[in-house]
Formats: sequence, structure tokens, C-alpha cells
Amino acid sequence: MQNEKHYLHRSNWLRAAVLGANDGILSTSSVIISVAAAGADHKTIVLAGIASITAGALSMAAGEYVSVSSQTDTEQADLKREKQELIDDPKGELIELAKIYEQRGLSEKLSLEVAKELTKHNALEAHARDELGIHEMTASNPLQAALASAAAFIFGGALPVFVAVFGEPNKMMYLQYGFSVVFLAILGAIAAKTGGSNVLKGVLRITFWGTVAMVVSALIGHLFGVNIT
Repeated sequence: MQNEKHYLHRSNWLRAAVLGANDGILSTSSVIISVAAAGADHKTIVLAGIASITAGALSMAAGEYVSVSSQTDTEQADLKREKQELIDDPKGELIELAKIYEQRGLSEKLSLEVAKELTKHNALEAHARDELGIHEMTASNPLQAALASAAAFIFGGALPVFVAVFGEPNKMMYLQYGFSVVFLAILGAIAAKTGGSNVLKGVLRITFWGTVAMVVSALIGHLFGVNIT
């Protein structure tokens, strides 16, 4: 068999990692921009960035774990129900599987033959894949998603904090925006390349929404106008 390159098996960890890194950059830079716009001193700005990373990483990990665990529970419940249906009504399930293949373009006779062969090989696997859409390449992994999200958030959040540590406080908003846009563009390009999608589209999408988030954060800081030094 030809060894073909596919990207679908990367979908779970890639989604979690990209979301984590993107949120890390945006959340942390937005917090720093907002605090800087309110007139905070250098130490407070850095502390706000570190606090944002800590809270965000824990929140991302917990959120991903709960979300993906719920998805896994749903998949397992569907598989359990399908397994029981195969015991209670094997003939009806065979016809149902054959109808699925017939709808995909096979003849009625060939559909039934294919359904019989796949049922003989592994009936539950055939129904899970073709009826329920559950496949081992796209199966949920709560722990993997949680760790990927947390690690990516920390990595993404560390970038604007690094800028905050070495940047001038009176130029912090502009430094954060400029560097964050660059970071987001790089992230968008890497994510698009890894996932096999259009790089330019990925970069434009992530930088546009990143700009919106940071501009809104700066406006909020200015509107409140509270000097917290």
C-alpha cells in the first residue's frame, strides 16, 4: 500500500494546542494592554501577565478535560447502545448498514455483500465508523487535550510576558500589540501548515481577531481610566 500523508489524525491535539497557544497570547497580551492602559506601573503589568498565565492555563486544562470527557462519554454511550442493538436485532442492523453503503453510491446487491463481510469481520466497528462516525483517528482523549491546551497556553502566554518584562512601560500597549500580532501570525502559519490548510487564510484570520481583542482591551483600560499604581 502507498504511504499517503494525511492530517486528520492530528485534529484533536492540533485543535487543543492551537487554541491554547492562541488564547495564551491573546488573553495575556489583552490583560497586559488593559492594565497598562489604566496606568499601572511596570511591576504591576508584569504581575498581571503572570497571573493571567497561571489562571488561564489551569482554566484551559480543566475546560478541555471536562469538554472532551463529555464527548467521550457520549461516544461510549452510543457504542454501548449500538452493541445492544446488534444483539437484539442483528438482521435489522445488517440492513441498516447496507442502506448506508447504498446511499453512498453502491448497488443494492453490492451494499448488502459489503455489509455482510464487514459485519462478519467486526460488526461494532463497522457501525461505529459508518453509522455513528466514530473512528480511532478522531477518538477523543481528554488527558491529551487538557495537557496540550495547558502547555500551549503557558507557551503562548509567556511571549507577551517576556515583552512586558523587557519593554518600556510607557510604550507597553504598542509593544504588546506589535509583538502579539507577529506571534499570532507565526502561530497561524504553523497551525495551517501542520493541518495542511491555507497558510495565508490562517494568518489573516488569527491576526484579525487578535487585533479586535487587543483593541477592545485597550479601550476598556482607557474607559475605566483608573490609576492602580
